[in-house]
Amino acid sequence: MTDDGLRSLARKYALQNAVFFDGKANPKAVVGKILGECPEYRSRAKEVAEVAGSVVAEVNAIGLDAQRAELEASDPSLLVREKKEKTHDLPDLDGAEGGVVMRIAPGPSGPLHIGHTRVSILNDEYVKRYGGRLICRYEDTDPDRVDPDAYEMIREDMEWLGVDVTDEYIQSDRFQEYYDVTRRLISDGNAYVCLCDADDWRALKEEKKACPCRDRPVEENLELYERFLGGEFADGKAVAVVKTDVAHPNPAVRDFVALRLVRTPHPRTGTKYVAYPMMNLSVAVDDHLMGMTHVIRGKDHLNNTHRQEYVYDYMGWEKPRFYHYGLVNIPDTLLKTSLIRKGIADGEYSGWDDVRTGTVRALRKRGFRPEAIRRYWVEGGMKQIDVQFSWDTLYSMNRDIIDDVSNRYFFVRDPVRYDIDGVDSLAGEAPLHLDHPERGVREYAIGGRGKTIFISAEDSAVFAEDGAIRLKDLCNLEYGTPAKYAGNDLSVIKGGMRVVQWVSRDSVEAEVLMPDGTVARGLVENAILRETGETVQFERFGFARIESMGDGPVRAVFTHR
Repeated sequence: MTDDGLRSLARKYALQNAVFFDGKANPKAVVGKILGECPEYRSRAKEVAEVAGSVVAEVNAIGLDAQRAELEASDPSLLVREKKEKTHDLPDLDGAEGGVVMRIAPGPSGPLHIGHTRVSILNDEYVKRYGGRLICRYEDTDPDRVDPDAYEMIREDMEWLGVDVTDEYIQSDRFQEYYDVTRRLISDGNAYVCLCDADDWRALKEEKKACPCRDRPVEENLELYERFLGGEFADGKAVAVVKTDVAHPNPAVRDFVALRLVRTPHPRTGTKYVAYPMMNLSVAVDDHLMGMTHVIRGKDHLNNTHRQEYVYDYMGWEKPRFYHYGLVNIPDTLLKTSLIRKGIADGEYSGWDDVRTGTVRALRKRGFRPEAIRRYWVEGGMKQIDVQFSWDTLYSMNRDIIDDVSNRYFFVRDPVRYDIDGVDSLAGEAPLHLDHPERGVREYAIGGRGKTIFISAEDSAVFAEDGAIRLKDLCNLEYGTPAKYAGNDLSVIKGGMRVVQWVSRDSVEAEVLMPDGTVARGLVENAILRETGETVQFERFGFARIESMGDGPVRAVFTHR
């Protein structure tokens, strides 16, 4: 191979590496590609490294748009990233070979958000692996936090995520079960009714001391319990408490409240009940009665697990196997349902699918695929270390799915008009998708009095400064009013000329809703009106989900780059 041949090969792989990594090629990666294709150069590795370093510096200097355009012009096949099949299996569950019973337990305060999807998907993955049942249990024992519409919204979110629920329960239907177990605990001397001031009771716990009510005779506790269920005490004046170990080294595990009094009407049951179960009682009772074999949840529930194990031991129940994964921090994302609800009520947010929130509905609206969300959590696994959620990683996983099905179009934001002089007519074409020639092409024809194109305001500023641009897939222009046709020589790309998107006079108006709630307005080529897919890629702008076409502007929602 000649020296020119080596530089040409190095440039090809430098362009490819740069396109795959945000415009910055790595010389070592280019050397590896060259030596892999031409093993005869291994004896001249030092020389290859010098050439690669020089070429990479040139390529990195021209910018991502020019890199992609040059690679597309010289060898478009290199734009297709090799997909390496990876398997990311979740760890095995002990004792699961004969099938499992597992559960997800959403609180119906609103629809699911991205954080909720983790436990839903992990449980679903295990049930699909081992066979068995997946229970969805709505934990709605705090009437102040219940949204009556949330039950159905959560069902819809689960269905979209592909989570196959086999059984469904609602805790507000099951109060009698919790009452019966509490009565049994009191009868066995393992629980009591406490009439102490709440602050005094907590202070005694901190000092590893029992409150006076703890040693009351069982008969008296049972009598107080029936009066408690009948609502004879004011809210906050009585609670039912499960005994543990008042000297336990962890204060959080010492005696815990099982039932409290609540006069707030429940959206489903109204004022039928006044004694409401706390989570550690209702969860322990339900997990047993529903036959749970394995429970997986965040490590923030470790103390709850220890509390619930007391109930299991007192009742003589077999315990499920517990697994606790590390917590996940999801930065810069609105997840809190109370804030979203208030924002909807105040008119700040358009609804539960407002793209500024992290709800499942918002992600669906933006064009995320449930397979990408599932892959994210499966690959993350059940590590016990705390992690930070990576939106960039989820974008990459979603891109792997939607890239193949998303046809390409030009979208020009904030368009600036240019008439073209120096040529009678222009014609060109571009594929709807490089990897799928069978889908056809977008054809361009500009002529007569219609030699007019539009480019973005940003590109227009570059045009004025640089004095020349290349209209992608069409021609080169020199700056002026009108702009002047400057031929169709592709070699200008190698020299760093800006390659820009453009549309003709027959384009259509478009509005793209961005993740921050703003709207990008501009023009999109009219070929999009024949589009039947859900998502498209506006070249060098990003992926978007089409919401409507026809009357008025094309309306889309930005997905990600």
